[in-house]
Amino acid sequence: MKAALAKHGSVVDIAAQLAPVSWADREPAEFLSTGLSEFDALFGGFPRGAITEIIATPSSGKTSFLLSSLAAATQRGETCALVDTTDCLDLTSAVEAGIKLSRLLWVRCSGNVEHSFKAVDFLLHGGGFGLVALDLGDVPTSYTNRIVSSWWYRFRHTLENTPTALIVIDQTPCARSAATQVLELKQDTSIWSVSSAHPEKTPQTHAHLLLGSQLCVERRKPFSVSQQQIWWAPRMSYQAD
Repeated sequence: MKAALAKHGSVVDIAAQLAPVSWADREPAEFLSTGLSEFDALFGGFPRGAITEIIATPSSGKTSFLLSSLAAATQRGETCALVDTTDCLDLTSAVEAGIKLSRLLWVRCSGNVEHSFKAVDFLLHGGGFGLVALDLGDVPTSYTNRIVSSWWYRFRHTLENTPTALIVIDQTPCARSAATQVLELKQDTSIWSVSSAHPEKTPQTHAHLLLGSQLCVERRKPFSVSQQQIWWAPRMSYQAD
């Protein structure tokens, strides 16, 4: 990572960061659906005007979670942006997941973390997005651990009082206290269940792909503090020939 990224805090508006915030005076939060009924039923989805951090190790379900969220948002007519730091998005998988590509801005950064943060900053200031996703899931933790907190507070300040939800996917906590909601995906077991009678009709929904995954949720201000866990259970149904 270039030194400019770590030193960016010198040009951030410190006064804005230190301005007092009265959570009690804020309007009730609106949420953006993730497309996963188990999660939305308990937590409502992603809070708008705030940062949601998703901590996900490799093969823990983060791609399914991301694709589901983008699909749900674009299908409702939301304009979304994906800042893909390591160019990992597979367009075929995106289309099969139900993402409307006409409503998705895909920003490819070719592994350049500094470019990805500048892209997010530009998108948030430009406005007009329902969901902005920053994918750092395949960036080594030796890089993400060196990102200074001023970036995250800059994003949080820009997001406030906007309808945009920012989700950040990484392997270890980076946004920390700047994040309103922190999710942790863990893979407990690998379960693949295919109907022997009708293997071609086994639905590969996002909930099915997440079967065996555990989602730990920590919600911070301005919401009530809570910690809960979700285990995904796929719903299967078959139509008679």
